[in-house]
Amino acid sequence: MITIVTIGMNHETAPVELRERFVFADHNIDDVMNDIRAIKDIKESLLLSTCNRFEMLLTTEKGNDAKESVIGFLSRFSGIPTQELEPTLYVYENHEAIRHIFRVGASLDSMVVGEPQILGQVKDAYRTALEHKSSSVILNRLMHKTFALAKKIRTETDIADSPVSISFAAVELAKKIFGDLKGKKALLIGAGEMAELAATYLLSNQINRLLVANRTFAKAVELADQFRGTAISIDEIAQQLQEVDIVISSTASSEPVILERQVKDTMRARKNRPLFFIDIAVPRDVEPHVNRIENVFLYDIDDLKGIVDSNIDKRKKEAVKAERMVDEAVIKFTQWLKTLEVVPTIVALQDKCEKIRQIELKKTLSSLDGLSDSQKKDVENLTLSITKKILNNPILFLKRKQDRDSQNLYLDVARKLFDLDSNNDDSEPK
Repeated sequence: MITIVTIGMNHETAPVELRERFVFADHNIDDVMNDIRAIKDIKESLLLSTCNRFEMLLTTEKGNDAKESVIGFLSRFSGIPTQELEPTLYVYENHEAIRHIFRVGASLDSMVVGEPQILGQVKDAYRTALEHKSSSVILNRLMHKTFALAKKIRTETDIADSPVSISFAAVELAKKIFGDLKGKKALLIGAGEMAELAATYLLSNQINRLLVANRTFAKAVELADQFRGTAISIDEIAQQLQEVDIVISSTASSEPVILERQVKDTMRARKNRPLFFIDIAVPRDVEPHVNRIENVFLYDIDDLKGIVDSNIDKRKKEAVKAERMVDEAVIKFTQWLKTLEVVPTIVALQDKCEKIRQIELKKTLSSLDGLSDSQKKDVENLTLSITKKILNNPILFLKRKQDRDSQNLYLDVARKLFDLDSNNDDSEPK
């Protein structure tokens, strides 16, 4: 029997210094996906890696063996001993795994409920799975149901009405620090979606000057033009740190882009004017020891948990409606999944009856001389009709039992009654 399993960690179960060991990027995703596909107990798989979570969604016929294999793989990949890794992981099976991915896609399981980025990240993960041919019938349907449900929840509830996101929280933190952002200078490092959101919120708070740095300079220029800012190269960051008040960093770099020694030199030139770093990247962009430097204040993504204010309460009220919609979707998907367990028996029953029909039809037609082609066709249609009518009630019975605890008993009886597991290919009546 197929089992759907989710194994993962998020901002609630593991700190950022552990989560950043499980960030997969373009340079290693092919190797990772190939390693996962090589795990023999896994039928289908999908890998979701974001700043707040790492998850593997899979299907298997050997649940316990697959879970052990995946945890072993994660331990080897991260270099974290299994006994240290396991307490940070959550493991869901079947309807709980289905519920989890529905909630993730609908942003009900996010640090900031209702944030829009996660659905795009789930879609990217699914696209990667398709490219590596690791998603098939079950995960394909599960993902499409996830996307449809997320769209329905956003349409029929107000869960995403208020501007609450990690980028929003970062700017709110800057406001708490300064009291007012008017006249302040900010530097965005990175030009992705989170940086774009941060730029939107900074401008709405009347920031005086906005600088944008990115490894791909063209992207920095594009984002800066969009928000009336100034693009700078990565090599200019050290110099600009002497001028800005706030640095919000959200790159996909695997190595820190702001170093402790770099900031020390900067603070001498700044004559110790306060400098605030808000690091919303995973892996982190700013070396943690930067926080030890006098008049330098560093906040990472985990520090933002307590920043989001009353909008969270509003979204939580809307989340109650969304959870009901999730419950309904879980029930429907679980019912569909159970039909998959009935299908092999129904197909085997149909195949056996068709084989018997063909044998008996051939025997009968060979003994009836002088029949025209039209008459032979009539005889064949008669046998088809009789076979379908005989099979109709058993098939309907098995389908009706798909969501009952006794399903396995009925399937077993059907297979024994019709001798569907026999290795004897002779379909002649005994």
